[in-house]
Amino acid sequence: MGKENTELQEAIMILEKEKNISRDTLLDAIEIALLSAYKNHFGKSDNAKVVINHETCAYAVYAEKTVVETVEDPVMEMDLEDARKIVSDAKLGDIMQVPIESKAFGRIATQNAKNQILQKIREEERSVLFERYHRKEKDVVTGVVQRYVGKNVSVNLGKADAILTEAEQVKGETFRPTEHIKVYVVEVKNSSKGPRILVSRSHPELVKRLFEEEVTEVREGIVEIKSISREAGSRTKIAVWSSDSDVDPVGACVGVNGARVNAIVDELRGEKIDIINWDENPAFFIENALSPAKVISVAADPDEKIANVVVPDYQLSLAIGKEGQNARLAARLTGYKIDIKSETQAREAGELLDDYGEEYMEELEDEYPEYKESAPEESETEEAKTNTEEETPSDLEEN
Repeated sequence: MGKENTELQEAIMILEKEKNISRDTLLDAIEIALLSAYKNHFGKSDNAKVVINHETCAYAVYAEKTVVETVEDPVMEMDLEDARKIVSDAKLGDIMQVPIESKAFGRIATQNAKNQILQKIREEERSVLFERYHRKEKDVVTGVVQRYVGKNVSVNLGKADAILTEAEQVKGETFRPTEHIKVYVVEVKNSSKGPRILVSRSHPELVKRLFEEEVTEVREGIVEIKSISREAGSRTKIAVWSSDSDVDPVGACVGVNGARVNAIVDELRGEKIDIINWDENPAFFIENALSPAKVISVAADPDEKIANVVVPDYQLSLAIGKEGQNARLAARLTGYKIDIKSETQAREAGELLDDYGEEYMEELEDEYPEYKESAPEESETEEAKTNTEEETPSDLEEN
């Protein structure tokens, strides 16, 4: 084999570093290209053999020829006289390894070999890029806004560009070139021009992954995000649960003075986030999901996935939310179809008893002082009743 090929070594080292392509892959490409050049020059390569030292990058090309008395195929055979120039004691029937100088391949064969090596490098580069970003699928990455392409946005992720389509953008969000944004990698496809990466700013999983980045307890699995519902750019509800009784899942996600959730809200440009406790009891879970509204009662049917909810009259609009958003997000979060009625509506429909519990009333009055203020005092009610009873028909006539 030839001596150490420092020029080839340097070229391979540069490609390894810049393109992240392994030395073995590059040397295999060179071997295939040399065999192809041999075939282009001699018409066949069945008897050709390439030997490459992966350490020194020294290589040699051999043609295996059978020693015969009369040569009929000079590519595959050689006579005894020529064989003994290589090995002095060669005899008929021996297989000789005849060194072939790559310079002998000719200009066209050499150019084809070069193109083949370059093609292999491009293919391997695309493959490396695809694997790199395919591993980031369903994850959040930081990208740099490049430019608008129609209504789509081109986002550079380092070694490749991603596409943020109009459908995956948050309504009302605009971007400036060179701006850094976090995006959720929806899908990575391989193509002849490299990986095709589709990213999103509106996907619910973006919020989940941001909490994993920001909240240590979520990242470590102590706090679990059980479900999430989102109307991108407006509001998100997430249900959280802790496997450790000493860890408050909502408090962990909110952080000291709201630091953790505020960092996520800033990234989402002001989108509101409701963090609620998940509960295995669907009635309690639905009650939590309708927060900040107060709930009087929940009748949940786990089989039909339907829930009838009763709220105080003055809480009805809060429970439903602007344009029905609060109820809609709660339904998606819990997986239940939720029918919300006010206390008065429920009474009129016969779905709520006249006395639904003094304990609940006390709890309601403690939490909502305005409710207590709006309700008539017991003494006032009794006084009115007494006054009515004292008035006789004759008294009324006189008045």
